[in-house]
Amino acid sequence: MERLFDSELKVMEPLWDDGPQTAGALAKRLAECCGWNRNTTYTVIKKLVDKGAVSRSDPGFLCTALITRADAQRRETDGLITRLFGGSRAQFLSAFLSEELAPAEAAELRELIEGWK
Repeated sequence: MERLFDSELKVMEPLWDDGPQTAGALAKRLAECCGWNRNTTYTVIKKLVDKGAVSRSDPGFLCTALITRADAQRRETDGLITRLFGGSRAQFLSAFLSEELAPAEAAELRELIEGWK
């Protein structure tokens, strides 16, 4: 599947958070939070349908996410690692860890790494 752009993620977030919604409900929500008009929302929904990330059905132009948030995060992370680190997860992690971590974050990372062993 193609990469999701920021505008597309704005439509996906409410679908992931609250489940299927009508296009009208999404348009109202995005008007309130982002200042979008109805046509903008419908255009982005169409792009998501074309990408296979959202299905829409009648009655009511009901929109349903076809990919999970975790799927989108994984794809975005894989793309970032490929583009910027030549596909090397080790180089990515090294760059990530070059920034100072809070003790709680470091402990959480240790637990994750131990869980993968």
